[in-house]
Amino acid sequence: MHTMWKGSISFGLVNIPVKLHSATESKDIKLRQLHKECQNPIKYEKVCPVCDREVEKEEIVSAFEYTKNKFVMLEKEEMESIKEEKTDKSVEIIDFVKLEEIDPIYFDRSYYLSPNEGGSKAYSLLREALNESGKIGLAKIMIRSKEQLAVVRIYKNTLVMETIHYPDEVRDVEEVPSVPEADQVAKKELDTAKLLIDQLTTEFKPEKYTDDYRTALLELIEKKKAGEDIATAKETPTKPDNVTDLMSALEASLEKTSKEKSTKTKTTKKKTTKKKPAKAN
Repeated sequence: MHTMWKGSISFGLVNIPVKLHSATESKDIKLRQLHKECQNPIKYEKVCPVCDREVEKEEIVSAFEYTKNKFVMLEKEEMESIKEEKTDKSVEIIDFVKLEEIDPIYFDRSYYLSPNEGGSKAYSLLREALNESGKIGLAKIMIRSKEQLAVVRIYKNTLVMETIHYPDEVRDVEEVPSVPEADQVAKKELDTAKLLIDQLTTEFKPEKYTDDYRTALLELIEKKKAGEDIATAKETPTKPDNVTDLMSALEASLEKTSKEKSTKTKTTKKKTTKKKPAKAN
């Protein structure tokens, strides 16, 4: 399993060397967009609408738009200095809480934690302490230039770190439109709904749930491959830069040179054929 981060978990004076691994992966089928006429992938370019040209990476700077078309530009060095101040390779557990006190709306991404060299004993200690206490650790960590709030808990004998949203990142539920204030349900309807829930209640077995759309799409792709209903991208032709402008310039230059040469020839001819003045007797 790929290690994406190395550091430590700390709580009190205990320090546990750990490695971080992504606990989940996207199974989305990534589709490319082709030009229907020639079956070549579409290219996306970063273009400045004012300069009307593609912008190179080194020409791009970061900025915050605080109001429409008004920006605060941020230099790379300024952002790096803040990042360096916060980039402490540690998961610092600041509190211990009960898992049920955190609503699932706060949870974001999951990562497995494994002990790094020399960390097995301390890893086992934290795992057993969490298990015995029934608590989870609430921590802070820097991931990809962002300070994250996270929880450390146990999942099938392995420590798991799950990033969670800060309170100001969760939108106010009061802003949700058209939510009825009072219950408008008849008792008979409620009893029937509860009976239906009871009939559909089962033990959660994640392996029985599958992505039917993804399965059907993969089957369609394989069927098309087998029937050779495929598109092959053509080799991108090499074009000289600004070939039209260059040809126009060359033709204009040739025409100008021809005119100048023609004018010069006529002038020389006139001077040659000009009558000499008659000599005096």
